[in-house]
Amino acid sequence: MFVNREEELAFLEKHYHSERAELFVLYGRRRVGKTELLRVFCQDKPHIFFIATTSSDESQLARFSEQILAFQGVTPGGLIFPSWDNAFEQLAALPDRPVVILDEFTYLSGGNQAIPSILQKVWDTTLKHSQVYLILCGSYVGMMERQVLNYGAPLYGRRTGSWRLDPLNPAAAAQFTPAYNAIQAMETWAILGGIPYYLETFDDRQSVFDNVKNHILHPRSLLYDEPRLLLMEELREPRNYFSILQAIAHGRTRPNEIAQAAHLPPSSVGKYLDVLRSLGIVERQVPVTETRPEKSRKGIYGIKDPFLRFWFRFVHPFRDRLELGYLDAVMAEEMLPQLDRFVAQAFEQAAHWFVTRQAQQGRLSITPSRVGRWWSPQGEIDLVALDDRRNELLVAECKWTKLPVGTNVLEELKRKAALLPGESWERIVYALFAKQGFTPTLQAQAAGGRDEILLFTPADLLPGR
Repeated sequence: MFVNREEELAFLEKHYHSERAELFVLYGRRRVGKTELLRVFCQDKPHIFFIATTSSDESQLARFSEQILAFQGVTPGGLIFPSWDNAFEQLAALPDRPVVILDEFTYLSGGNQAIPSILQKVWDTTLKHSQVYLILCGSYVGMMERQVLNYGAPLYGRRTGSWRLDPLNPAAAAQFTPAYNAIQAMETWAILGGIPYYLETFDDRQSVFDNVKNHILHPRSLLYDEPRLLLMEELREPRNYFSILQAIAHGRTRPNEIAQAAHLPPSSVGKYLDVLRSLGIVERQVPVTETRPEKSRKGIYGIKDPFLRFWFRFVHPFRDRLELGYLDAVMAEEMLPQLDRFVAQAFEQAAHWFVTRQAQQGRLSITPSRVGRWWSPQGEIDLVALDDRRNELLVAECKWTKLPVGTNVLEELKRKAALLPGESWERIVYALFAKQGFTPTLQAQAAGGRDEILLFTPADLLPGR
């Protein structure tokens, strides 16, 4: 199933029509949908789609040679170009505006570490003067950055465009489970995040809980071991990273707390956290009012990806019990009592995305320059959007609770908004996000009060539900 990705396709198309040679880099974590995006992009264009494997370098060169010759209308008949230099040079002679995709580029360079340097040489001497649209695609974020994007990499400075493909947003992810209502779709996104491969495993004819049991908790299911395999491919010393991620998943957010829970020296944790941040696995947050966030001492850490957050909270710590078959016990004793609290964190994430998107589309009455959380010893606010130029503010509270939200939540939000540092605000917009909607009294106050009050439910975040 292919959904969304309009912006990414438009960006690829823009480079296709540039009338110059292109060296485009598409990368992102496993299962995020890179290959499917490229298939959709090139389906109506003359193209070579080469998917590298872990086979020998000679085998890879033979398969690539066959695809080049077939594109030229030549029956390969066992012909193989004598070297990668010669194979890459052949791309300059391809007719029309050829799209040449080298998917899983890190597998290719893993079998022959000279390939990035060979490609750099051929690009400089031949390919950049041609009409080829060459796309390098890879799943190992760290390796793609080291081999292609970073300063000092052989191909540094040659790319004409790049895109790090992110998971789908909550609204796009919900399209994979059309039979679910908005609450079920939000719970699904809170558990799986926006990875298409994960979303395709869920059957919306079954409950969310049955899908979790059958496709995540069961030791022989597709997703049971997925995070472990993902991280072991990207990371050295995976044991230490796993300990850190488990500590964060259980609510340890500051470096000293993480070090203590992971049984690691505090001096070493910063290095591990930096690696996890560079891979997009962990994020560092500071209060949105901090003017120099990179220097702030108030930083806390969280797992950015919902599925990794779920796996390290409810799967990894209980693998022994799950592999003995105690799936129902783990669900009843560990997952279900904590699920609403777990989904609440993802609901905040979804609200952050929603407010940012509304602002980008001009649907908010303020134009924020910063969006994030705020906290201090006096309290915390789930979401704050600041318009520094006009001294305007949006503050929001997110409630994933079993009852409708009432005026008491609004009054508490107003109290906390008054604690925000800075000058008095020219204008404050109050927003509330609630799983089960709002009391009639609050709805009446929002409709006719003197304050600007916005009310949102999961159905507002996921159109069509």
